[in-house]
Amino acid sequence: MTQDMREFYAGKRVLVTGHTGFKGIWLTRMLRLLGAKVTGFALSPTGEAAKVYARAGIDGFVDSVVGDVRDLSALKRTFDRIAPEVVFHLAAQPIVRESYRDPVGTYATNVMGTVHLLECVRLCPSVRSVIIVTTDKVYDNREWCWGYRETDRLGGHDPYANSKSCAELVVESYRRSFFADNKPALSAVRAGNVIGGGDFAVDRIIPDCIRAACAGNKIALRNPHSVRPYQHVLEPLYAYLRICAAQDEDESVSGCYNVGPDAADCVETGILADIFCAAWGEGASWEERSERTTAVEANFLRLDCSKLKAKLGIMPRWNIRQAVSKTVEWAKAYRRGEDVAALMDRQIGEYNEEVKGK
Repeated sequence: MTQDMREFYAGKRVLVTGHTGFKGIWLTRMLRLLGAKVTGFALSPTGEAAKVYARAGIDGFVDSVVGDVRDLSALKRTFDRIAPEVVFHLAAQPIVRESYRDPVGTYATNVMGTVHLLECVRLCPSVRSVIIVTTDKVYDNREWCWGYRETDRLGGHDPYANSKSCAELVVESYRRSFFADNKPALSAVRAGNVIGGGDFAVDRIIPDCIRAACAGNKIALRNPHSVRPYQHVLEPLYAYLRICAAQDEDESVSGCYNVGPDAADCVETGILADIFCAAWGEGASWEERSERTTAVEANFLRLDCSKLKAKLGIMPRWNIRQAVSKTVEWAKAYRRGEDVAALMDRQIGEYNEEVKGK
């Protein structure tokens, strides 16, 4: 991470919603290395996620608040107590197929949770810079062969994607209605499919691969020919941190951004599984396995990240094979009971060296 980022975050009061989740644990460790004073606000993790959170050592340096972004009063109490200067909003219901099972809960978390967050920001004069994390699925997907740009039409067919599109509209409304002077600076960031150590969510390709490989089973793929923009978790998190710091200094930086891999790393799910099996070894393999479902998922999705490159010079550092290799390294270390917190810091350091070297 660059020296200017260290200077910006050192000693800053930073609030991270969703800090107990996959992206949240990585972001909080990055903020720790930058010297920030971090408060987290999230539901208590359960199942395997609780084990990951504990082994990542987050409670050792984060002021962790158990709370639900659907509860405005609880969120506002946290804002009032800590008076954050920087806010990262990651809390969400992030699974497409879960959104079909619980559309009401998905909209409540992803839309009203964003409303509550921005309302707390509006009423908190200490806040200087805010990042709202959405998704690459906010676009009205026409199955185009080219990447979507930030100016393309929003849509989202399934409840998850649609709820995130609605959240983007909320962000734009608050920007125009209350933050027109860019105080605080506010950006929405749309990240592609993220992989990395610590993700054990259901219905995600790499976690499904890891579970099957650990059990000695064949990996089952629903749609091996679907194309997605896969990237390591450190790619979007680095972008969030850079955008957040930059927009505090230069209001023209704020807005909305795509964060995704180069076109060569937008690959079919079957190719991703091949890369995983080669990295995992131990005879790992996959098979196509269709299943009956009412969920409709896009077959092709790609992002155009020219804006991020042009405005901030941010570009992908790890290709898809490196991203999978780092994920497998983490998963095997976790399985062996090793110190994954130290491994996370080491991988963050390796990523930083890539940033410095290019």
